[in-house]
Amino acid sequence: MSVFGLRDIRKSFAGNAILKGVSLEAEAGEFIALVGPSGCGKSTLLRIAAGLDHADSGEIRIGGREVSQLRAADRNVAMVFQSYALYPHLTAGQNIAVPLAMRRLSSAQRLPFIGPMLPGQRRICADIQKQVAATAASLKIDHLLDRKPGQMSGGQRQRVALARAMVRDPGVFLMDEPLSNLDANLRVHARGEIVELHRRAGVPTLYVTHDQSEALSMADRVAVMIGGNLLQIAAPQTIYDDPDHVEVARFIGQPRINLLSTIRDARGMVQFGTLRLASSTSREGAANVTLGIRPEFVQLRAEGQGTLAARVERLEFLGSEVIVFARLSAIGDTVLAKVTPAEARGLVAGQAIGLDLDPSRIMLFAEDGHRLPSTPVSAAVRETVHG
Repeated sequence: MSVFGLRDIRKSFAGNAILKGVSLEAEAGEFIALVGPSGCGKSTLLRIAAGLDHADSGEIRIGGREVSQLRAADRNVAMVFQSYALYPHLTAGQNIAVPLAMRRLSSAQRLPFIGPMLPGQRRICADIQKQVAATAASLKIDHLLDRKPGQMSGGQRQRVALARAMVRDPGVFLMDEPLSNLDANLRVHARGEIVELHRRAGVPTLYVTHDQSEALSMADRVAVMIGGNLLQIAAPQTIYDDPDHVEVARFIGQPRINLLSTIRDARGMVQFGTLRLASSTSREGAANVTLGIRPEFVQLRAEGQGTLAARVERLEFLGSEVIVFARLSAIGDTVLAKVTPAEARGLVAGQAIGLDLDPSRIMLFAEDGHRLPSTPVSAAVRETVHG
């Protein structure tokens, strides 16, 4: 049984469906990154899981309990917000201690003058301070405990927010784009800190981001959400190499995947340049299909050679690689090829070249966006097809 699960979560605002039956499950210690474009429903789903918003229908389970009707305070979740949501008038240590004080101290024990006179209050506060100090030390922010948020950098505030989430020993971590306010270099460093925090805590983590590099580099599994639908959830390598839907292929990958329109004939055959692919599918008759291939599987050839004739539009030098933008002569679409600087040496805009597409890496997508199984047609198969 999963430790954390969402089943058929639906939510609408003013008649507009934001979440259209989203389901996912996370095992103990699993890190799931929920990724998708802005406005696709990621943060809404996270707020529903945390109890900060309510679903129109669906079920939420945390630690084996059905918690859909429980208040946020009773769900045992720890949430890290994009803004960090630190109290500006409290020190870092006091901010970290807030969830422990709310859980362990009564409302009377939390009063500033009366609380210390009540039985047990001093002992509980001492225990809280020990736990705060241990958590801060593990994140290397113990020297910041007496500072207020306004006296700290963005990276320091981010670690304080993580410590506040970690200290409460939650049933699940929920993180809403916690790195978006950091600069690029600090963001890369902070990824490692969050992954290490997750490993030490050993609880499921649902991490919302629009940054695919964060999702692919940090997560055990990546869930891709487009337009309120969860289109695919799988390991990062599977999401990249074997997308189930054209929108997953389009969203994941830098530089972007090449998507080219073509036709599947009544026998399920697809012809593209001199390439020929067989598509085994139950769909009958001719139909429009989309051919997809990642730029790293497009090879450059000399003019007059290769599967496709093209002309160089421009080049982007990125240090260890070069992105070549080439316009196909036959259909006018632009194809991206990712090559080494040595392979791109001597290329200039306007130059005629040839392109080869690795047939084993070509993906076909139906008109409804779903993936079609396909195989390259060898010479032997061609003879069989043509009789």
